[in-house]
Amino acid sequence: MPEPAPPPLPLLAAASSPAAGPLQRARRRQQHHQRRGWRRPRGLLAWGALVAFFFVMNWWMFSRLQDPAARPHFRLRRHPPRADAAAASNSSSLSTLEEVAGTAKGKGPHRVMLTRLLALAAHALAEAETRPEPNDLWEEPINATMWRPCSDQRDWEASEGTNGYIMISANGGINQQRVAICNAVTISRLLNATLVIPKFLYSNVWLDKSQFGDIYQEDYFINYLKSDIRIVKDLPVELQSLDLEAIGSLVNDTDVMKEAKPSLYVKKILPILLRNRVVHFIGFGNRLSFDPIPSDLQRLRCRCNFHALRFVPKIQETGAILVERLHGHRSHLSPLKDNLLGQVAVKSAPSTNKSDASKYLAVHLRFEIDMVAYSLCYFGGGKDEEDELEAYRQNHFPVLTELKKTTKLPSAAFLRSEGKCPLAPEEAVLMLAAIGFKRSTYIYIAGAEIYGGKHRMAAISRLYPSLVTKETLLSPSELEPFRNFSSQLAALDFIACAAADAFAMTDPGSQFSSLVQGYRMYYGGGNLPTIRPNKRRLASILVKNATIEWQEFETRVRKLIQQTKQVHERPVARSIFRHPRCLECMCRIEH
Repeated sequence: MPEPAPPPLPLLAAASSPAAGPLQRARRRQQHHQRRGWRRPRGLLAWGALVAFFFVMNWWMFSRLQDPAARPHFRLRRHPPRADAAAASNSSSLSTLEEVAGTAKGKGPHRVMLTRLLALAAHALAEAETRPEPNDLWEEPINATMWRPCSDQRDWEASEGTNGYIMISANGGINQQRVAICNAVTISRLLNATLVIPKFLYSNVWLDKSQFGDIYQEDYFINYLKSDIRIVKDLPVELQSLDLEAIGSLVNDTDVMKEAKPSLYVKKILPILLRNRVVHFIGFGNRLSFDPIPSDLQRLRCRCNFHALRFVPKIQETGAILVERLHGHRSHLSPLKDNLLGQVAVKSAPSTNKSDASKYLAVHLRFEIDMVAYSLCYFGGGKDEEDELEAYRQNHFPVLTELKKTTKLPSAAFLRSEGKCPLAPEEAVLMLAAIGFKRSTYIYIAGAEIYGGKHRMAAISRLYPSLVTKETLLSPSELEPFRNFSSQLAALDFIACAAADAFAMTDPGSQFSSLVQGYRMYYGGGNLPTIRPNKRRLASILVKNATIEWQEFETRVRKLIQQTKQVHERPVARSIFRHPRCLECMCRIEH
């Protein structure tokens, strides 16, 4: 309908005068509302045009970052040529907002924020390719070079082990087993006992029948520690027929408190050992304190972990292949590689010039279903996720399931706000982008099958296309000897992570990550940085700042990572496996 013509000025004046009649005033109000009604659509149209403009610009910027030929899928190349890493950065897709961040069904505030931050990260990574990386990204603080390994030094006589025999059946995976082994070595010295080569319990979580000799060199272990304790492969025949439970020589984790002091073993275990000549520990996870403990025993525990436990040749050889391919078939000798790979390291090192080797970042994504289920956290998968994780808990963690029935446990939201949830891959990739790793960075992903599979890995594989695993670097025939042996596969991951130019963990509570960190700290000479996020502070950034911009997010994440990279001596009661910078394990050299 056409707009009415405006009335003449005299008429307007007459209509506005006090003497104007009611009819004239009514007509004036009608014309006024008609003009306002016409102006409102014009204002709405202008506002809509402005929004459309920004929408089109945002779409255009994303389309510039995409390769139309690449669709959202998670594909890791086998034996990726290192020369193609830069090309991969440009040719692989930086997915759209929905493709990168749509890794869960949930639409809560946390998911919305991740979606926005992943989009900002994509822009930041595209812009950062032409800029240098932060100076300290691949380095440790300078004072890290003051610490050198020295737990191999001894100043005591060998123990004769005459008080009896100690047996252990260690539970858990390779990481828990390693801790149990070195604690058993230390207890054997404390009690003047002979250690029988440890056994490993079968776990319905790890599903691995491997024993000590399938992972570690038995003879090397025995010979290296012969100046400390006596070790035998089997219990003497005359003791093998004993009913250890009947005579009270079977000791489980309920009989010895977690991180028990050495005095408890002298008071409670030594009398059993002297009476029955044998004690069998079942489980034995974290059953010896880190403080207080005599310094010589602490040094022995370090010596066991960092020197006495060497992988069998089968693992060393395949581990060497992994490291060679990760470093572009150019390797360099180092004390760490000598310990991890033994003689294989010498045979497989064509170059001794570190500058010839290519860099790679190793990332341990502790996001397998067992961790996700045990955490009691929620990761945006809706009722399907909740039902699946509850079924897993009932099958693998029945004690936790029963506890949920009788005890009010913290909510998933509270756990997340306190940093108690494992970082999902999309959260981990935000951390990597924020601290400055370029999109072309060559990244090795350690760990078992990620919960959520390819869909969950979409964000990290899109933002960092040069992504590899042991399954993509090794051929099927090279992997075949390790199939169905999760602990042996974990040993390959351990080698690749320990030897990496930089290592990033996503769960500082993970024993695997802790052991890798300790190994790199012990053998790295101040040249092997470990990125260890403070999850509680990171959670406060991700959960409580819904509108944070990328520059502020980047600044805050870098600050918290810098604080965790500070070099300091091991705090009291902290694990020496995780933090060996102490005078019992390492020597401090003043420059």
